[in-house]
Amino acid sequence: MITWGDSGYGGNSKSQEQLLADGVQCIYATDSAFAALREDGSVITWGQKEGGGDSEAVQEQLKSSTQRIFSSAEAFAALRSDASVVTWGCPKHGGDSHLVSSQLQTDVQYIHSSPSAFAALKKDGSVVTWGSSNAGGNSTSVQKDLAEGVHQIFSTSNAFAALKSAGSVACWGNPESGGDSSLVKDQLTEGVRHVYSTLTAFAALKTDGLVVTWGNHDQGGKCDAVKDELACGVEVTWTREKQMEIGQKFNL
Repeated sequence: MITWGDSGYGGNSKSQEQLLADGVQCIYATDSAFAALREDGSVITWGQKEGGGDSEAVQEQLKSSTQRIFSSAEAFAALRSDASVVTWGCPKHGGDSHLVSSQLQTDVQYIHSSPSAFAALKKDGSVVTWGSSNAGGNSTSVQKDLAEGVHQIFSTSNAFAALKSAGSVACWGNPESGGDSSLVKDQLTEGVRHVYSTLTAFAALKTDGLVVTWGNHDQGGKCDAVKDELACGVEVTWTREKQMEIGQKFNL
């Protein structure tokens, strides 16, 4: 491991130099800290303490058996081999999961994040959320929809959308970022194949090729101007992950 840059944001890892000398498998980051996953399943952190650089409170749980790490803007969540979750970092950004800790002890399959919240998809298709209430950390408004059958989760900057196995979509979080889909709710009850997102809006591609959008109008949440074109059987050729990969390659 070699680090450089602003020492307050993880550019200086001398305090962990010996532990990072070898065996590092993967590196994860928040806006101001890093977490290194070692081959033995242990986790080493450094950088701004409030941003996840200080994991002392959960260090015993991070000594082994970590499979993967996920991050928000200022917090980390580690998925362990026993399918439990360990969190640390800024509480407002998901570093504190004590309110849902009992639900994160077993059967967590994957973790999704927005900049200030996390959403854990469990093996039974249920979803557990924590972090900032205004950014998707509170999903009580759609709790019944998230109790079972969730297939995938997608996010904007402050909201989540869950695609269920039956083809319906449930949303929560900041309404201005796509957390409120009430205006198109009737169009999201069935037949949704995939969901895509911008910073503050969602677009659902249905099995018949139709597209449904909601969220911030200026960032893709309103498609009235091209409504006719989107009613003619749209086919998306790459995923948002591929778009992000292209954007990073060309610094877009």
